[in-house]
Amino acid sequence: MKRKRWINSGILSLLAVMVLAGCSSQAGDKTTNGNAATPAATTTTASPEGDQKLQKIRYAAFNGVSGLAVQFGAEKGFFKEEGLDVEFITTQNAVEGLTSKDVDVADVATTSAIVAAGKGAPIKIVSSLFRTKGPFYLIASPDINSIEDLKGKTIGAAAFGSGLDVYVQTILKEHGLGKKDVTFVANGVNDAAFASLTSGQVAATIIHEPFASLAEITGKGKLLAKGWDYLPDFHTGVLAARNDFINEHPELIEKLLRAYFKSQEYAKSNFDEYKTFFLTKVKVDPAAVDKAFERENVLWENNPDVNKEVLQKTQQIQVDLGFQDQIYDLDKILDLRFIPKK
Repeated sequence: MKRKRWINSGILSLLAVMVLAGCSSQAGDKTTNGNAATPAATTTTASPEGDQKLQKIRYAAFNGVSGLAVQFGAEKGFFKEEGLDVEFITTQNAVEGLTSKDVDVADVATTSAIVAAGKGAPIKIVSSLFRTKGPFYLIASPDINSIEDLKGKTIGAAAFGSGLDVYVQTILKEHGLGKKDVTFVANGVNDAAFASLTSGQVAATIIHEPFASLAEITGKGKLLAKGWDYLPDFHTGVLAARNDFINEHPELIEKLLRAYFKSQEYAKSNFDEYKTFFLTKVKVDPAAVDKAFERENVLWENNPDVNKEVLQKTQQIQVDLGFQDQIYDLDKILDLRFIPKK
């Protein structure tokens, strides 16, 4: 069946700004807390204690839950400990933010970074994110008992061409279902996708946590598949930086990566404290948060290393699905000199 786009204009976001990671096309919103992005990336400011100068760096973390731990780390002071005055930039298009020089370093969907750099965008991948396997779930309405039961149904694919789309197509294909068997719709992510399921506008959808767990504990949906069981070698998230920023301020890249992974390690190791912070940003049943973190603990690897073989496999999957026109030379795309030493 032909794809058709669906937009639910009546959905109110649970999160301030939610977009996949790494996984949907993004349009640049060069703001941070409602203010215009500061053009000078490395101006220095005095620390509150006045005992050191902090160097400004503009960082675009993933919107939504994937970027919360690093914001938590900023509140804990981990960036200041590295001598950084981090300015969090809100953007719907990380690559555009980097190439326009409104952002110095950004969380980027791996495939977006590879394709953009492969086509000549002046950016490099400098590290993996705290997790690299797709934290995506296929959930269905309560009356659906198996993936095979989705034949003839309407399925939410988030955003066409995104990583979420890759996962939902792969999962269905493994169960003998293709585009001729179901109708795919672009139903958004997170709360928008959840609302499309609970309203009956789709029979199933690909989605992030904590919405998969929320569906289970409320009885409004059931989990049919975990994405990483079907695509264990599809890389989903990296940190990327502008080439000129790398050349001019390599020490700031290294400092940001140290602060980033320190933030992730602390959040994972201090779940109760992080959960309190999390719930100030995401208005959802705390029981769903507990269930989601327990489920995704295995994905929270905090390993900055970038496996080239996995990136090659990721590219091949993209090519096979028609989402990428060629395999790009990774040696021209990676700059891994700044990965924190273990």
